Amino acid sequence: MGEEFVSETIKPLKGTFNTAAMTRGEPGLPAIFTWRDKEYEVAEVLEVWKETGPCRSGSSEIYLRKHWYKIQTTDNIIMTLYFERQARSKSQNKARWWLYTIE
Repeated sequence: MGEEFVSETIKPLKGTFNTAAMTRGEPGLPAIFTWRDKEYEVAEVLEVWKETGPCRSGSSEIYLRKHWYKIQTTDNIIMTLYFERQARSKSQNKARWWLYTIE
């Protein structure tokens, strides 16, 4: 079947965040989340990486933009999720977790 591009928000289930990651200043990957009205549970984190980019106001500083996670769900679905450190716009202020691809 292959990898399918999705790029839609997911809704993390409250109280299921990885609090150990949050103590390190990283987003806490939710153990359970909803996408398209279906609940998914993370069985395993397969890969983790970060995306950086230049300062948007012109300085030479580099900023951390996204935290990426390739996961496997308890349904044996492979998904790539990311956490956007800065909201895209004020209207999407709470939309920080995204489903990027699904296999």
